[in-house]
Amino acid sequence: MSISGTRTRVRDVSPTSGMCPICIKECPVLCEISLSAFRGREVLYPSQSYFGQSTAASLKNYDLDWSHFNILSRLRGAEGISPDPDVALFENVNIESELGGIPLKVPLVTGAFGSTPVAKLNWDALAVGAALSGVILVIGENVCGVDPESKYANGKVTYSKELEYRVKKFREFWDGKYGDISVQTNVEDQRGGVDIYAISKLEVNIIERKWGQGAKAIGGEIRITSLERAIALKKRGYVVLPDPEDKAVQEAFKAGVFKSFERHSRVGMPTERGFVEDVEWLRDQGAKKVTLKTGAYRPIDTAWTMKVASEARVDYVTFDGAGGGTGMSPVPMMNEMSTPTVYLEAQVLKCAQILKKKGRYVPDISMAGGFISEGQIFKSIAMSNFGQGPFIKAITMARAPLTAVMKSSYFVELAKENKLPRDFAEQYGSTPDKFFLAASKIKELHGDRFSNIPFAAIGLYTYLCDRIGVGLKQLLAGARKWNLMLINRSDLAALTERASRVTGIPLMDETEADVFEQILE
Repeated sequence: MSISGTRTRVRDVSPTSGMCPICIKECPVLCEISLSAFRGREVLYPSQSYFGQSTAASLKNYDLDWSHFNILSRLRGAEGISPDPDVALFENVNIESELGGIPLKVPLVTGAFGSTPVAKLNWDALAVGAALSGVILVIGENVCGVDPESKYANGKVTYSKELEYRVKKFREFWDGKYGDISVQTNVEDQRGGVDIYAISKLEVNIIERKWGQGAKAIGGEIRITSLERAIALKKRGYVVLPDPEDKAVQEAFKAGVFKSFERHSRVGMPTERGFVEDVEWLRDQGAKKVTLKTGAYRPIDTAWTMKVASEARVDYVTFDGAGGGTGMSPVPMMNEMSTPTVYLEAQVLKCAQILKKKGRYVPDISMAGGFISEGQIFKSIAMSNFGQGPFIKAITMARAPLTAVMKSSYFVELAKENKLPRDFAEQYGSTPDKFFLAASKIKELHGDRFSNIPFAAIGLYTYLCDRIGVGLKQLLAGARKWNLMLINRSDLAALTERASRVTGIPLMDETEADVFEQILE
């Protein structure tokens, strides 16, 4: 399995077990079973060889995804613009949105990027790129707790160099209008007063409570390669495994039996009254927006989450479908647990409709879980519009923005070393100012400040705005909708019976089946 760094001796493995049809003793290949015999729990997680420099996701085919729907194009008409061929150009499509009252240039949220090394290493590009793109950027959980330079008094954080840096880096290029920076908080963050510190000292507008994510339902995890750091994190209240204060464990670590500790966050146990009071308390402390991030839990929990989010009147809720993560999610959990994104969205929309019908408050929704392209974004938002505007106002992405940033950074390094792939350099240029298509535009917009913008941030902007943004405009124009808020369920057709049954979107052969006689009478 590529994600765990294991493989089988032969290619034609058993479809039931995943083992070689014939297993022999004299085999030097490390399959998942054999590596597990040596390293046990370490094999539950993505390969340690890439920890801090990678993201991970499920390998499982859920038999229902966004490719099982097609967008229906139109010939005539133009909604949201004058039906004039010289005016109704795809470039004139408005793809702006508002999530929880926060304007977005493109309907996207990036994050959450927390205490994992991969987030810290790529933060400058993520922050500046998100600010340039006019989207919401979420700082993930545990940043203050893991920051070795954080200062605490009576168990509450009073200073965090890392969190302060992350907020300020985004604001260097934030226009103050589109998007914003959000700070996510889990159990340990709440206990440590991260929310109050972010609001009072850093003037953060958005606080996000976290109840889990699609990649795992057991709390955040990272690896710690220092015994001293492991002990320090345990003293800050984290669960660290194995116990770094155990003498036998210390001896094993120093002897090289294992090379890293696991730091785990606790799982919150929310109650309706407790959450409503918590949201009210956050607003009393000065939070301008209060949001909720939750995982892909079973239907009873999805319904309960929508109920309490409505009661608390949170500004928006992010639902994260199975199963990928930017940190150290357990591989079996990513593959075998939680609700896949399309199924989850169908459940969320059912809840939203019920609340709407009862005249109750429905928070804005952002869906997450494997989104990488404009087609997926179009389908998710369109599916949520039953005729009075979409319930889903934005899509949250984490792995895709990180990939854009990491690849951009790598190619900038290759360019400095004159080691770019020859075909790439010949086709796109050998310097970043040439091979990043949007570099000249960003330079024109920011003038003397251009030198302070990492090229990897330009890579993120190019991906979010020039690729996804333009691609989304083209799809909307093809559907003859010149405003994102106009797309709806009638713009989609299901390609499989399962897709239709789960979502209520009619099959392609059922769509407008009655129009032929009407038009051709």
